[in-house]
Amino acid sequence: MSEQRDSSGLALGVMAFTIWGLVPIYFKALDHVPPLEVLGHRVFWSVFLLMVLLKMTGKMAELKTIFSSLKLSGALTVSAILVATNWLIFIWGVTNDRILETSLGYYINPLLNVLLGYLILNEKLTPLKLMAVMLAALAVLYQILMLGIVPWVAFALALSFGMYGLVRKTTQVSAVPGLAFETLILLPVTLGYFFWLYKTGDHSFRFSDSRTSLLLALAGLVTTVPLVLFNMAAKKLTLTTIGILQYLGPSISFLVGLFIYKEEVTQAQLITFGLIWFALAIFTFDGMRKKPIPKTNKQTSPATQTAE
Repeated sequence: MSEQRDSSGLALGVMAFTIWGLVPIYFKALDHVPPLEVLGHRVFWSVFLLMVLLKMTGKMAELKTIFSSLKLSGALTVSAILVATNWLIFIWGVTNDRILETSLGYYINPLLNVLLGYLILNEKLTPLKLMAVMLAALAVLYQILMLGIVPWVAFALALSFGMYGLVRKTTQVSAVPGLAFETLILLPVTLGYFFWLYKTGDHSFRFSDSRTSLLLALAGLVTTVPLVLFNMAAKKLTLTTIGILQYLGPSISFLVGLFIYKEEVTQAQLITFGLIWFALAIFTFDGMRKKPIPKTNKQTSPATQTAE
């Protein structure tokens, strides 16, 4: 039974991270739409799907609890701003031929999480984890010195999602109700922005362009489906397995940018990625050599999720 549980959880996890890895293809198909408008549709359509999901799973009460708590609603308002920032930068990066740089950001993120945990939450930093963090910093510094360009998209994605994970880690709410609150908080601003777009006639969602309109309407599915699959997988897998799986997403995105969209990669960038991959190998080895965390049905830390 345990073996079947592990295999089904692994399949669900692979599906979730594969979708996140392939999601640049979806946003690339919308590169003619302003990133802010794409973000608006991602928020708008996600609200409806998440409400249906909460109703089906009987978790609507959790959402009401969040709204009734000033502490929870305040923390999740901050996380809503952070995840919206992360989504916007990711969409902009993908539509501006920076898929490789976005994947770099999500490679750096787990290492940044370790550093944030050490600096803010007083979590223990093992010698190997410290080595991995320093190696990642060296890799990015090398790219800056060799190319003379700061990979700000990667930095912004890693930092915004790292801070998002930190807020969600210290806020005791489940993933889906939490995301539902975040999208609901962003909804009034989204509706105001849509009203302005329709008033000026600059909107992309129109019946005369059914392809674009359909793609924009699918933004909710792109957001919620991998999240649901991830949460189903998280209940059946150890945190160690999930930690390894999270590298699948940016790895697929890297291959998508390199082979499908033919993004240029310099020798300095290859060395940077090589050093990051080595740092992640050290980081993963350090986690695997410790006693495995028992499987549990409790909610997995949001810091292990992805915001793509």
